[in-house]
Amino acid sequence: MKRETPIFTGVGTAIVTPFKNGKIDYEAYGKMIEFQIAGGVDSIVVCGTTGEAATLTDEEHRDIIAYTVKQVNKRVPVIAGTGSNDFAYAVDLSRHACEVGADALLHVTPYYNKTSQKGIVEYFSKIADACSKPVILYNVPSRTGVNISIDAYRALAKHPNIIATKEACGNLSFIVELMEAVGDDIDVYCGNDDQIVPMMSVGSAGVISVLSNVMPKETADLTHLYLEGKCKESAKLQLKLLKLINALFMTVNPIPVKTALNMMGMCDIEMRLPLCPMTEAEDEKLFNILKDYGLV
Repeated sequence: MKRETPIFTGVGTAIVTPFKNGKIDYEAYGKMIEFQIAGGVDSIVVCGTTGEAATLTDEEHRDIIAYTVKQVNKRVPVIAGTGSNDFAYAVDLSRHACEVGADALLHVTPYYNKTSQKGIVEYFSKIADACSKPVILYNVPSRTGVNISIDAYRALAKHPNIIATKEACGNLSFIVELMEAVGDDIDVYCGNDDQIVPMMSVGSAGVISVLSNVMPKETADLTHLYLEGKCKESAKLQLKLLKLINALFMTVNPIPVKTALNMMGMCDIEMRLPLCPMTEAEDEKLFNILKDYGLV
């Protein structure tokens, strides 16, 4: 049964992890968190894909979750990305996130080793059994090579500690079927910024967003307008932001959004291999679009 109160409604920012001289730049990161909260976002999602979690050391992963909880200081919920294709590690990291005060955990489908649909149900169910905080599933088949089926979702939605999913399959027909199947049992968050309004129109609770890294207020406004019943105004804003949304995905996320934040003076361009800077032509295109939106 769905929680009476979702972890959040509106926008959760899949926040970037800034690096400087090979280490996490906590000075820049703290300012980024304040920028998000001042912009009115409804949650901070740390150590997701956009946060380059795959290249964080274990110590860094644990430290940045603890730092985020402390810096946010209960002003909005903190959702910690603690997923892995190593079950034991995922459980250990999740327990740490719970101990330091994260409000919920984001768990991606096991990648590379992949699994069957039966394996997905067993994996997520046992993760949820082991955690004291609620679990949000993360379905992003373009990165993991595996998709959560509707039948698997039905089974997982029965678990009392699995309360939501971040759905980034990109298939709106699948989303509609998903909402019909489990929308009364778990919350569904949009995982693609270009589909926020379409997904909210069939019952999504909001978005876990890349766009909000650079435009937190506008992304929050987009979701809040829809939640207030101002659907036409929300749709108009979705379309207004589309050019920027597409620019932030002109190459592999989070390369463009980190580049944009650098152009805005918020953090260094530094990222970790295999991610690398964009081409000069891509930089110029992104800068001009940011300029069009008044961001530089």
